[in-house]
Amino acid sequence: MESKFYEEDKLLVLKIVDEIDECSAQKIRREADYEIKRYMPRKVVFDFDSVTFMDSAGIGLILGRYKFVNILGGKLEVANLTESVRKIFEMSGLLRLIPIANLAS
Repeated sequence: MESKFYEEDKLLVLKIVDEIDECSAQKIRREADYEIKRYMPRKVVFDFDSVTFMDSAGIGLILGRYKFVNILGGKLEVANLTESVRKIFEMSGLLRLIPIANLAS
């Protein structure tokens, strides 16, 4: 996972570069939580541009970070959903809860 923090906007962009399964979700969760605590952003955006596979562990990962960021008073969005990831977000109902951000790929 790659992270970029924009101080002026208090925006943290977390770009996931792996497939998201049970094993990788744990690693991504630890890294994301560390970055969120480190910067305390107003908005966190998960960039899915490079994700080719995601299973139910990814749904749990995003939902957990959504709750964590909300507790801290911030907002969470997702960006650059690939077609396969978008289908999982739609089927799970996450898109009704989490908005899609407009980030350049």
